[in-house]
Amino acid sequence: MRCKNVASRLRLAHADANGLVLTMIASELKLQPYYADLHVHIGRSQDGQPIKISGSKNLTFVNIAKEASMRKGIELIGIIDCHSPSVQTDILNSLHSGEMEEIAGGGIRYRNTTIVLGAEMEVKEESGGPFHLLVYLPSLQAMQEWTSWMKPKVTNIALSSQRIRVSARELQAELLARGGLLVPAHVFTPHRGLLGCSADRLADRLDPDGIAAIELGLSADSEMAGYLSELDRYPFLTNSDAHSTGMIGRECNELLLAEPSFDELNRALKGQFGRKIIANYGLHPELGKYHTTYCNRCKKAIPQANEFSGECPFCGNSKLIRGVSGRIQRLADREQSMQPANRPPYRAQVPLSFFPGVGPAKRERLFTEVGTEMEVLHRIPRERLAAVIGDKTADLIIGVREGKAVFTPGSGGSYGSMSQS
Repeated sequence: MRCKNVASRLRLAHADANGLVLTMIASELKLQPYYADLHVHIGRSQDGQPIKISGSKNLTFVNIAKEASMRKGIELIGIIDCHSPSVQTDILNSLHSGEMEEIAGGGIRYRNTTIVLGAEMEVKEESGGPFHLLVYLPSLQAMQEWTSWMKPKVTNIALSSQRIRVSARELQAELLARGGLLVPAHVFTPHRGLLGCSADRLADRLDPDGIAAIELGLSADSEMAGYLSELDRYPFLTNSDAHSTGMIGRECNELLLAEPSFDELNRALKGQFGRKIIANYGLHPELGKYHTTYCNRCKKAIPQANEFSGECPFCGNSKLIRGVSGRIQRLADREQSMQPANRPPYRAQVPLSFFPGVGPAKRERLFTEVGTEMEVLHRIPRERLAAVIGDKTADLIIGVREGKAVFTPGSGGSYGSMSQS
């Protein structure tokens, strides 16, 4: 297969001490754009065992692969929770049946999609709240060995996002020694974000040199993150954190790769040999659940003018759910947002399920008659869309592409809304 040949050639090239062979072979490979969503949870194992309690029962390893490949158009998908032994049984069954196969470059291939095996860990350290870290490993064997290391350090190895009884730096060192990639998850969110609720700087919790990328989360974009100079050195990822199949690809990344694989993902994050992130497709920050600060007592968003007052202007409550926008303002060490020259564009994306009138039946018709969700959102001409979903909704999709939609911010765990400008 092409992917195996590519990977074997690259491994041979790595053996060349001066790196010239690797450069030559890399230049020969045809790089192509691929869509990647690297944070999707498993709700249940194939035999019904719970994995992510808050996840849909339909979120099985096999169903995620099918949804990504056949409906969403996601060609590289990071399935979190692959540390769970019951999920590993599902993976082995898929490999043994021939439905899927491990590829030489790292990952498991299903049709047009490669699955990168990942896990989400929760860490709690002194003087800060609990936060989540994403780990990715190149093979099933590596993930099984990670499970063995984890097992005595967590309460229930079968479940998702378990609190692990080690420091973040210890976890990081262990992962890097195994050839893994570490990414702080939804880094600004008030619930389980490293910078959202645990620390003011990444270096307070992790070795900055051992961070592969930063996951922005649903309520932030590159412009907002650009107020923090410590983030300049890292690539940004926009992932869905999907808890249902419908939300796969809600946020995603477009990567320039030789093939969808773990090795190629690693090169893209490092910007090596022409591999790179072409664009981040993220939910418009104002649609995110935690964009603005929220009063949980009177159920109202806090006006920006009262963001730093410490209490709700409507009822006086001081226990507020701090919004991502306000948190970034507190952490900012610049008066203006700045982006490194190699930072890819952040393009606002709105999933089909957010558009009025585009229910399950109409989405299925689009997938059957027009294309995958990524093609519908970003590539299909207006005329073809209008033939299936009508002029009004087609205009709204094109309006989002062109940055013309108007958004009402979300807060306190509720999504925002949108309308045509």
